[in-house]
Amino acid sequence: MIEIVAIDTPSLGDRGYLATDGEVALVVDAQRDFDRVTAAAAERDIAITHVFETHLHNDYVTGGLALAAAVGAQYLVSAEDRVEFERTPVADGDVIDVGGMRVQVMGTPGHTFTHLAYALADRAGRGDVLAAFTGGSLLNGSTGRTDLLGAGHADELSRAQFGSAHRLARELPGSAQVCPTHGFGSFCSATPATGRQSTLADEMRANPALTSDEDAYVEHLLAGLELYPAYYSHMGPANAAGPAAPDLSTPRRADPAELRRRIDAGEWVVDLRSRTAFAAGHLRGSLNFGSGSGLATYLGWLIPWGTPLTLIGASPQDVADAQRELCRIGIDAITAAASWPDAGLASQPLETYRTADFGALAAAAGNDDVVVVDVRRSREWQRSHLQVAMHIPLHELPARLGEIPDGMVWVHCEAGYRAAVAASMLAAQGRRVVAVDDQFAAAEDAGLATLAGP
Repeated sequence: MIEIVAIDTPSLGDRGYLATDGEVALVVDAQRDFDRVTAAAAERDIAITHVFETHLHNDYVTGGLALAAAVGAQYLVSAEDRVEFERTPVADGDVIDVGGMRVQVMGTPGHTFTHLAYALADRAGRGDVLAAFTGGSLLNGSTGRTDLLGAGHADELSRAQFGSAHRLARELPGSAQVCPTHGFGSFCSATPATGRQSTLADEMRANPALTSDEDAYVEHLLAGLELYPAYYSHMGPANAAGPAAPDLSTPRRADPAELRRRIDAGEWVVDLRSRTAFAAGHLRGSLNFGSGSGLATYLGWLIPWGTPLTLIGASPQDVADAQRELCRIGIDAITAAASWPDAGLASQPLETYRTADFGALAAAAGNDDVVVVDVRRSREWQRSHLQVAMHIPLHELPARLGEIPDGMVWVHCEAGYRAAVAASMLAAQGRRVVAVDDQFAAAEDAGLATLAGP
């Protein structure tokens, strides 16, 4: 009996997989912190013998190479990928036996030119394909985005993606489980995915790649592509070079004086506490990226790559959790860390700013001193925005701070996280700021006029 275990990384919208026949296991698309995979194998008392990659990932640093080295497994990567490490090259049509499992390699270009899918069958049964590990090809209700190798390739890769989806549907049974790597909130999904599990038969009924003609699919896919995080540009090269295992050892402890020196030197000192706790008291010049699902995405998007990074947590565990999140996108070098109770930060000189809801903004909006800044992405702004707001997407804010007029800056987003990041950046520059900690849907109920369009 084949068991497939999903190893979820919700903060990046990704999944890796461990499949086992009860004796040995294979792994597909392991995340950087592969100790979660080895823990799943140890729990089942099985040996990992093969580690597969569907493609050179653009949204995270792989743990595949380091995992294979740690457990003595084969590392199987497309023969067409130009990499700087030893691997077992595989190509379309190859068949690999792993204990009682059989893996068929299928070329599925689209997300990348060299993308592979892996069809998994049970050798002990009738040999039917049970699952397809589709990586960034066929997702649950969508497909992988096709512009990560440059806009000039997007049309060609979109058409290849259409062909790959149809090949999977044509050659594999409808009962096969679809096991994608992306599509659970990942920016690697071309359009929002639907659900968290499906079969090929489900996809044939509902996936635009399988229900539309090619031209309509390509038009729909390309129209749905939004901007992706800036750190993506570093992921492909890191994965081609062969990433080492992450160092998750405890960072060196920093005292308040060192934190002050680092901030004054222009380094990034990031406070991981909640946005309300940060607003109520923080070190001048520190930045607020709250722990949780937005941390790696937005910190990775905004930090100048290679900038020294120090973390401040509500507890040492907050720092450890953030360190794990950040290693997944290649931010390994945490210069130092502190926690509020251990470092005595509450006794230091602290700065504050106000948080408020859209009702308070509606009451203040008529004042000449009020400046409203919307830091959502362009598509969100186009759907609906406040008539009184100016639009500066969060990822553009550091370069556009000078465009914000003098006054009390009220900053908002869709739900509060990005507004908190933006407010901390503005406060670090000495601006007077109010962070709107509210759902954008409440704006109209508060009496604020909204518009749609550019």
